[in-house]
Amino acid sequence: MGDRLKGKVVVITGAGRGIGRAEAILFAEEGAKVVVNDLGSAGDGTGEAATPADEVVKEIKDRGGEAVANYDSVATTEGGENIIKAALDAFGRLDILVNNAGILRDRMVFNMTPEEWDIVMKVHLYGHFNCTKPACAVFRQQRSGRIINTSSESGLGNMGQANYSAAKEGVIGFTRTVARDMGKYGVTCNAVRPRAATRLTVSPELRAATERAKATGAAMPPGADMIASLPEPEAMVPFVVYLATDEAASINGCTFLISGDQIALYSEPVVAKTIYKDGTWTLDELSAIVPSTLAAGLVNPAGPPKE
Repeated sequence: MGDRLKGKVVVITGAGRGIGRAEAILFAEEGAKVVVNDLGSAGDGTGEAATPADEVVKEIKDRGGEAVANYDSVATTEGGENIIKAALDAFGRLDILVNNAGILRDRMVFNMTPEEWDIVMKVHLYGHFNCTKPACAVFRQQRSGRIINTSSESGLGNMGQANYSAAKEGVIGFTRTVARDMGKYGVTCNAVRPRAATRLTVSPELRAATERAKATGAAMPPGADMIASLPEPEAMVPFVVYLATDEAASINGCTFLISGDQIALYSEPVVAKTIYKDGTWTLDELSAIVPSTLAAGLVNPAGPPKE
């Protein structure tokens, strides 16, 4: 076990499986005391079970670490408050919050129900706020803290994921603002876009079908190439843990891509082109100038097929 985070207390939401589980294990290995939060729901957010969180806590303890389980939902204000309270009750302090819990309810936007929109927003975007607010009350008082938020490349746009994309890109704006709100109190807030094989990107059914195909020599199922191309959750974790260390005190309000052997810092959006005139533009003027200026070189990424 290391000691980079010795004496620190970390809350990790959605830590019963996938990236969250891997985060919990490595944080513990680096000396942190861990609150393993997981509602124990299915990938679509339905159901509850204590087993996922309990199993991770047992694994940490078996390795000589300290951990407690919490089963509250991040989707409610009360749940978020209880999750942070679990750290204070068990260990007397809180130093790090990793917002990781997530679900999927994929559907094309014209078929998406309000319920499918709402539940994804509640778990991802509300979930980040519900845990971050009470954590920041603690961090402000003690003048220190680390927050690592989990976004996704899907936030940049991904077919059939209007709810998830909106929530995950909302996390980026949330991260930028929390970084500004809390920076003067010695707190940093950053976001990561992990690219990994988890139950949200590679379903258990696809994994099972792929293993059967390998064992029997049958044709691989559609999508099996994803399992080979995406790194496992454990590859996402070292940089997340690094962001929680004292060494990362100058990194604040940033967004990173993590994908196996690649870690990349995203640039912040900047104005690419500008048109200007004295006074207000008219529609006739815009019709004349936009095609050769602002719209020059633009191509519809999802336009109708050419006849």
